[in-house]
Amino acid sequence: MIRPARRKPAAAVACLLVTVLLLAACAAPPKVQTTLGAGVSPEAPVAGADGAPAGFESWYSQALEWVDCGGGFQCTTASAPLSWHDAAAGSIELALKKAPASGQKVGSLLINPGGPGGSGISLVESGSFGQALRNSFDIVGFDPRGVGQSSPVTCFADEDKDEFLSKDYPYTDEGLAERAQSIREWGAACAQNTGALLGNVDTQSAARDMDMLRAALGDDKLNYLGYSYGTQLGYTYAGLFPDRVGRLVLDGALDPNLTSDQVAAEQAVGFENALRAYVQDCQAGADCPLGGDVETGLKQIRAMVEDAADNPIPTSGDRDVTQKLAFYGVAVTMYDEASWGVLTQALEEVFYEGAGDTLLYLADVYNERNSDGTFRSNSEEAFRAVNCADGRAEDDPEKMKALAAEIEAAAPTLGKSFGYSGIECTDWPFPPAEQEFDITAAGADPIVVIGTTNDPATPYKWAQALASTLESGVLVTYQGEGHTAYGRSNNCISRAVEDYLVHGTVPQDGLTC
Repeated sequence: MIRPARRKPAAAVACLLVTVLLLAACAAPPKVQTTLGAGVSPEAPVAGADGAPAGFESWYSQALEWVDCGGGFQCTTASAPLSWHDAAAGSIELALKKAPASGQKVGSLLINPGGPGGSGISLVESGSFGQALRNSFDIVGFDPRGVGQSSPVTCFADEDKDEFLSKDYPYTDEGLAERAQSIREWGAACAQNTGALLGNVDTQSAARDMDMLRAALGDDKLNYLGYSYGTQLGYTYAGLFPDRVGRLVLDGALDPNLTSDQVAAEQAVGFENALRAYVQDCQAGADCPLGGDVETGLKQIRAMVEDAADNPIPTSGDRDVTQKLAFYGVAVTMYDEASWGVLTQALEEVFYEGAGDTLLYLADVYNERNSDGTFRSNSEEAFRAVNCADGRAEDDPEKMKALAAEIEAAAPTLGKSFGYSGIECTDWPFPPAEQEFDITAAGADPIVVIGTTNDPATPYKWAQALASTLESGVLVTYQGEGHTAYGRSNNCISRAVEDYLVHGTVPQDGLTC
């Protein structure tokens, strides 16, 4: 599967594509987490009268010292417990950045762009929020535990990471075994370079961090805007702390009822549907490099990606486009229809010139790779670490093979890249966390869930499922293409989100924009 992707704002084409990185949602390295089982663990920390779990009061009561850090922003570093089940285990750091309210302040609005592995600091820097939100809230971005400027997950050196993200493995027993060995080596490097933090980057721990930040920011309830994987972080928070839910908006929703294998299968179909819409749009124009009808165009894309395994596509530099990189290059443009023109340019280069320069550029955007071989973030490290901390996919070889065949049959263009999810946490150094929350978030104030009808990374039916699962879920639908809606769709969505967050006006359940 691929990561649902962290949500970033679109600007000019180069920036627009940088929108895409993370979460949570489609390919070679599986990119979305397994949802854990139902029920509440009796070992979950018990909250004290002040809202802090017993023994963790000092973290909740810490004073955040904000300093100006340029551009009108303020920055600080918060301390968080390494383990929310052992106050004596030590501390980690969480980096925060806020855009102070420009008008009458309502409170703080915590934000998360997805991933897992997306930087909330980068999101707050983007300024991609309506004026009503900027006037009324201190908009606070934070890098979750394991991510970016917070205490990070660290694995391979950049050169080894580059190989890890570009190397193809045949879909044979030998190739799959080699792929599993590469994951073992990755996990071992993560454990050696990250230490005990690697076993404490699960989503529940990050949600507990959010409640600590709520208290440190001086808010009685949490106001929150989460995209993509950020919706999982939001519904996990609501399940842990339903009485502390303020105004929550979850955009590009994940379905808490699915296993990792179901996520991969449904994402594959989501990307198939988005590609179909792209091919229809491309062929309706004058200069589309995809010939014939839509089915023929999809087959051309499939052939290009699969052929790159045996015949990597050359570029003007010293790197070729492998099958894995070709997949990333195509998939990344499905997150926002405004980037479809760049995919057309890439396909023109491949089909007419035999060159993969633009396709490689697109893959590098997805992987946040710089031209010199360094990486702009640790999003891949955090993505895998959080997913493996949250759960595991089916790892029986024969069952994986059968699941992979089903996925490819349902999504023939790119579906092959979504199979064998169980390999992606092979011999992970730490076990997954046990679920400690109620996925219905019984007793919480209204939670607004937004779904986009042809979202490739988080299919629309996931938003429907989440809104139905949450006792207080309210579904808002954006009829359109691309991943997530607020900030990239229309005024109807903007009004619904901003009226709710600023004024508490709950949108009509079932509102369609």
